[in-house]
Amino acid sequence: SGMNALLKSGQPELIYSKALEYYQKEKWQRASTLFEGVQHYYTGSSREDSISFYNAYCKFKNRDFDTASPLLDDFRRKFGRSAFIEDAEGMYALCFYYLSPGPSRDQTMTGHALIAINEFMSRYPQSDRVENFRKINTELTERLHEKAYLNAYTYYKTGKYKSAIVAFKNALKQYPESKRREEIMYLIVDSGYRLASNSISEKQTDRYLSMLDSYLSFKEEFPESTHIKSLDRMAQQARDYLDRNNKDNNI
Repeated sequence: SGMNALLKSGQPELIYSKALEYYQKEKWQRASTLFEGVQHYYTGSSREDSISFYNAYCKFKNRDFDTASPLLDDFRRKFGRSAFIEDAEGMYALCFYYLSPGPSRDQTMTGHALIAINEFMSRYPQSDRVENFRKINTELTERLHEKAYLNAYTYYKTGKYKSAIVAFKNALKQYPESKRREEIMYLIVDSGYRLASNSISEKQTDRYLSMLDSYLSFKEEFPESTHIKSLDRMAQQARDYLDRNNKDNNI
């Protein structure tokens, strides 16, 4: 009731000073309510940018990132020369970082976070935030790697080996530095073997040959891998099939 009375008082200086008091005491929700209530009084004034920033900051500190991000975006577009612009753009990027979910879920927010973070580092290379943003950039990029891997692995796990091979190869093409590179290349060979083994005879030769190409690529890149023995057995069975098929065709 005290807040409502203050907002209805028609005394912007009083409302503003009380909002700053709550802000300094880190009572973010109350401060935000008052900043929002007094904002229209200061449109076009020298306080307009500070009130807008303080309100967005309150939302950010209150972990209301869905609300804070558009407020910060609006601020950075409207007040490009404000003393708060670097802080605003840093928090804007962090909003998407905190909204970014785990790799099993949709990664749209992760993409937004990476764009905003890289834009910030480009604009403010001397900022104290850059080192932390580099770490976050690595973390989010690895999250996208993992998402690509999980999408492909879903095909593999459900026996859709042809789709799995395409998805695994796309994951490697898009993220060649993935920490799962060895596992992905192994699963490409394994998927190729399973696909060929379960194919009709007219398609087996081409699919075994494709699987052997993937096998040789794996062996060249990871000669000491723990998967080698397993893949050697698959490769030998593929060669045995091809040898038998050639003999049959020569009869």
